[in-house]
Amino acid sequence: MPEHGASGPLILAFDTSAAHCAAALLSGDRILASRTELMTKGQAERIMVLCEELLSEAGLAYADLTALGVGIGPGNFTGIRIAVSAARGLALGLGIPAVGVDAFDALREGHDGPCACAVDARRDQVFLQGFDNPGISAPALHDATALPAFTGPLIGAGGEPPAM
Repeated sequence: MPEHGASGPLILAFDTSAAHCAAALLSGDRILASRTELMTKGQAERIMVLCEELLSEAGLAYADLTALGVGIGPGNFTGIRIAVSAARGLALGLGIPAVGVDAFDALREGHDGPCACAVDARRDQVFLQGFDNPGISAPALHDATALPAFTGPLIGAGGEPPAM
């Protein structure tokens, strides 16, 4: 395996659950390369090329990967299917695991204590999940201007994908 500058598993993570194509190459807790491209359509044609570009920039190949991470939403159903299908195909072909990454868990990463995580659902709505917040622990769709009460910061929101 080429030297990639950090120890730990080499993971390619990607997401197409919203109006974007996002991918990151990680080694342990270090991000080697990442890119997000905003797009309303064309993710199916772009995601594999984007992943190949990141690997090439890092001097790596698919065969060097230890695992895959794939965004599983919440978000656009067709977009989620695109990324999950790509991850499943790669995982089977490479003989490595593919792990689904929930957007709320990705947003919460590095934050301890009560908070609420929000993902843009378009049309002035957000998907919201509370952590250590009684009453809003399950993910639900809410009007962006009428969120339920919660403790701690609001993490996320907007049209940006969560960091993977």
